[in-house]
Amino acid sequence: MIPRYSRPDMVAIWSPDTKFRIWFEIEAHACDALAAIGVIPKESAAAVWKARDVTFDVARIDEIEAVTKHDVIAFLTHLAEHIGAEEARFVHQGMTSSDVLDTTFNLQLVRASDLLLVGMDRVLTALKTRAFEHKDTVRIGRSHGIHAEPTTMGLTFARFYAEMARGRARLQAARSEIATGAISGAVGTFANIDPSVEEHVCAQLGLTPEPISTQVIPRDRHAMFFATLGVIASSIENIAIEIRHMQRTEVLEAEEFFSPGQKGSSAMPHKRNPVLSENLTGLARLVRMSVVPALENVALWHERDISHSSVERAIGPDTTITLDFALHRLAGLVEKLVVYPENCLKNMNQFKGLVMSQRVLLALTQAGVSREDSYRLVQRNAMKVWEHGADFKTELLADPEVTAALTPAQIEEKFDIGYHTKHVDTIFKRVFGA
Repeated sequence: MIPRYSRPDMVAIWSPDTKFRIWFEIEAHACDALAAIGVIPKESAAAVWKARDVTFDVARIDEIEAVTKHDVIAFLTHLAEHIGAEEARFVHQGMTSSDVLDTTFNLQLVRASDLLLVGMDRVLTALKTRAFEHKDTVRIGRSHGIHAEPTTMGLTFARFYAEMARGRARLQAARSEIATGAISGAVGTFANIDPSVEEHVCAQLGLTPEPISTQVIPRDRHAMFFATLGVIASSIENIAIEIRHMQRTEVLEAEEFFSPGQKGSSAMPHKRNPVLSENLTGLARLVRMSVVPALENVALWHERDISHSSVERAIGPDTTITLDFALHRLAGLVEKLVVYPENCLKNMNQFKGLVMSQRVLLALTQAGVSREDSYRLVQRNAMKVWEHGADFKTELLADPEVTAALTPAQIEEKFDIGYHTKHVDTIFKRVFGA
């Protein structure tokens, strides 16, 4: 990813330095396990750890790879330059390249997951704070983009909180799904390396041994992982789209914080655009781009091919870095979002009581009017509001068929906003607990 959409901690996970450090640890831990079962001398295993504090020369490894055309062999050759050829002859004993590559990739995804979980926690905290702040801030709910019935801004934030909480639970499950390692040798049979080596290496790295691998760790795990990131990205976009709608000039129920000195347009000095929300929509697309390739990586030839490799070299860093950035951008946006309660009420009252139509409809049916006739009476008066700007309650009070079934007091009572917010506390308890 480009630096503009990157955060240093996540970028560091995917740096060559980090990758080669993990490769070294896998090889060194494997040597310890091999020495413990008498396959290699204990002194040789101890000698490998002489490189513990070495900063591996990425340029030198690249130089060797230019000749070998093999990245793991290039690294092992460079490692031998540090520990000596005699001791290095026992490194990578019985292992295959995928043992190192796949275990490293999964460990990087686990570490990336931990950072993503921190980002999700920040988003959840922001959404919860704003939900309670605006629990009773009434605004109009919309379906198809059209005024429907009253809701509250707090319920909007609570809805997004619940969605992101589900996303966090999925990410936690995806982290567990991906937290496996394999040191099983060529085609995964352990023919040339004892299973205890795999168990030791995985324990040292905080991973679980893959129950059965071929020459690679099964890619259905990775497909599930990247699909989960795609769902989280879609939830981010869901929130961003709502904010973009609320910031439209003719709506303006909320807007992104506009800092002193900020400019909205190079041509129009009056502009205050929802640039962060629009950016999040774009970033969500980038994250979702990894989902289909990850799914297609599941089907590999026999015990191994490398058709998945080039895909994962790109989507591993790009997707986690992008989502990490997006989560923290979203959190900051929600934390500083400016809400306009007065505009929320103004918009709700724009059609002069029309949003109470269902209450009147139900009241008529309860008063003995048929469902069909009730709908006809309410819609007849509602269309006068749509088409002529009339006041809905006034029209109902002037309609003799309506007043034949409902008294003026009963009609008046149907325009109480509190009716629509009476269960907000119940919903909040469901979302946030008691």
